[in-house]
Amino acid sequence: MKKTLYLKILLGYLIFGFFGFVVVATFVSSMTMEQLKREKADALYREATLIANTYASDLYNSETSLDTVKKQLDALDTYLSATIWIINPSGRMVLNSSAPLDVENEIVIEDFDPTITAGSYYTAGTFFDTFSEPMLSVFAPIASSYKVKGYVVIHTPMKAIQASCDSLLNISYILLVILFLLSLIILIFFTEMVYMPLRKITEATEQYASGNMHYEFQVDSEDEIGYLAATLSYMASEIARSEDDQKKFVANVSHDFRSPLTSVKGYLEAMLDGTIPPEMYEKYLNIVLNETERLTKLTNSLLTLNNLNTKGILLNREDFDINQIIRSTAASFEGTCRQKAIRIELVLTGEAMYVNADMEKIQQVIYNLTDNAIKFSHNGSVIQIETNEKNNKVHVSVKDSGIGIPKDDLKLVWDRFYKSDASRGKDKKGTGLGLSITKEIIHAHGEHINVISTEGVGSEFIFSLEKASDTDDDD
Repeated sequence: MKKTLYLKILLGYLIFGFFGFVVVATFVSSMTMEQLKREKADALYREATLIANTYASDLYNSETSLDTVKKQLDALDTYLSATIWIINPSGRMVLNSSAPLDVENEIVIEDFDPTITAGSYYTAGTFFDTFSEPMLSVFAPIASSYKVKGYVVIHTPMKAIQASCDSLLNISYILLVILFLLSLIILIFFTEMVYMPLRKITEATEQYASGNMHYEFQVDSEDEIGYLAATLSYMASEIARSEDDQKKFVANVSHDFRSPLTSVKGYLEAMLDGTIPPEMYEKYLNIVLNETERLTKLTNSLLTLNNLNTKGILLNREDFDINQIIRSTAASFEGTCRQKAIRIELVLTGEAMYVNADMEKIQQVIYNLTDNAIKFSHNGSVIQIETNEKNNKVHVSVKDSGIGIPKDDLKLVWDRFYKSDASRGKDKKGTGLGLSITKEIIHAHGEHINVISTEGVGSEFIFSLEKASDTDDDD
């Protein structure tokens, strides 16, 4: 934006003020002048008509004397501040209110033409070069026996009308200046409420575009601009968090790959240089084999998690007996449980309980949770796996009485590669991806998984599944 928008608004504001003065000086001035001329002409025309129908008509009908009419016109001249004439159609002056009565010296208006008004009843000008300054002249015919005997013409100086026009225009200019200053408030309001927030947003986008996703800004507004700023800030924070997670993810992957690779390389080099004698090869080759199995497990877990995170993941949903899956999964841990003298107790609702889900993925969930429970349980303890039905949902619980999870770590257990400090000594071969995979699988089904844990007491993981629509038992 680089102030371009603000300059455009400011330029528009100045153009508005300039054209406002131009309009007042031209169009408004002309319209005001015409309106004042018309109003003055209307007033004088009424007086002229009244004179034509009374004094002038009586004069032409020989019902009054010239002196009497002259006195009346002189009085009206003073009242109207205008010159009143009575002239014949030929242009001969009969009476002039601004000059003494002189019947011997005849005055004739050269080229007098009553049609000068061009269909109106007034005209502006020097009136056939009779006056040295512009005058507004109003005509009223003097009729007798349906014939025009003469005209009553009233003249008033245009400078008086022009003075009134200028006075009104001065008021218009003052109002325009006031309006211009008031509109400045709008410009200031725009600057504070629109332009400055936009500048902050623009600066923020420039920072984000340059890679600084941790740039912070604030727009205190509850309108669309404030919403835009909040959304942009949230987007940047999410991108920053995603980048941080990505860096952490890469660091964790590198660490988890480096450790077994270092072991494999070290043992193999020791065999080659003779540090490890041939009779010890079998022992250390088994260690190398375990490390490669760990790498294989980590790679498979990463691939599984990546596939689960892909949008539009396809689930092979079917109706199956969740109780049977739990029994078969628990049986697969028989050897491990025997080594630690751990007993798995199954508290299953009914002989069979059918759910609608992806059987292989749910089996992986139960396997991961059971494997975790065994891994972090004390020797000789009991692990309880329970199923129950509530609100058309089947809830599966895997509960152990092991080391538990610290309160501060509960919200982190679903993070990739997460391992609590208390578990690091026990989870030698873990990848830290089991619970992340478990959460992704359950969420892919549109269900929820929660954990309840007390440090030193044990942990319980509970997840829900959709109950199969046809649950009629056939046994």
